[in-house]
Amino acid sequence: MNYEILIKEAVEARKKAYVPYSNFKVGAAVFTDDGRIFSGCNIENASFGATNCAERTAVFKAVSEGAKYITAVAIVGDISSFTYPCGICRQVLAEFASDMNMEIILAKNEKEYIVEKLCNILPGAFTKRDLDKEKMD
Repeated sequence: MNYEILIKEAVEARKKAYVPYSNFKVGAAVFTDDGRIFSGCNIENASFGATNCAERTAVFKAVSEGAKYITAVAIVGDISSFTYPCGICRQVLAEFASDMNMEIILAKNEKEYIVEKLCNILPGAFTKRDLDKEKMD
């Protein structure tokens, strides 16, 4: 996966963010196991609980188009520092990650970025494996 391509998609998605309350724009782009890229931006709502993060927007777009697994995600928020996904987004990423070593690319721009692993930013994740009936019996 070319990180710069994924980051560029996240940068473009960030421009579309609807953030009239926080003015904190975030863009994300996910790379799926079948080679597609889906982007998303954060979308705020006057009822703050109805707000949706960029990462979840991108994941939900991918899943709604038939993608099964996310292999990488790029996130661009504050261009002066690295923006990590919130807890809810980490949980959603875990649900659709190809595995817990999925790469999380945190970028300021296409040249300045760091790469984390999902397992490092969400240790001890609760996943569908925890709900396996055979484990419960």
